[in-house]
Amino acid sequence: MDKQLFMVKKPTHFKAALSYPNRTIAYFYSQIEQQKQVLRCIHGVLPPAIAQHTLHCVVNGKKLLVYTDTAAWASQLRFYKNDILAAIAPVTRESISVMQIKIGGKTLQATPSGRKPNIPSAENIDFIRNHCLTVSDEQLKGALLKLSATLAKLSKPKPLTD
Repeated sequence: MDKQLFMVKKPTHFKAALSYPNRTIAYFYSQIEQQKQVLRCIHGVLPPAIAQHTLHCVVNGKKLLVYTDTAAWASQLRFYKNDILAAIAPVTRESISVMQIKIGGKTLQATPSGRKPNIPSAENIDFIRNHCLTVSDEQLKGALLKLSATLAKLSKPKPLTD
């Protein structure tokens, strides 16, 4: 006879992990959806030019973090603080009292520019260090000492690592 007809499928005593309700993932999905709604409200209040540069937002307790791509757009967003807080009030779970603007996003990715710092010669670094000893202003003396130490550290060749 055929072996397949006699093979009985054994019942499993374990459920697959995804068959259990996962409240943590559901909570994160609700947070993401809330943040999307808040961002839509923010975009609705702002002029199109500024809204285009408002990238993300995060509600954290009573604080709203708004992310934009440059400092210029961040300074423009500050003028709309009261309008933004009023617009998001119906959407957020808690009343937001603080809005903080952060710069971050696509444009802030580090790209090597190929430029190297212009480090003065060892003689000039020594001149700065020796000159600061004759300065009477303590704050200036400290700044010059710190500058000469930093320049001395930067002028030393870095060891090669393989």
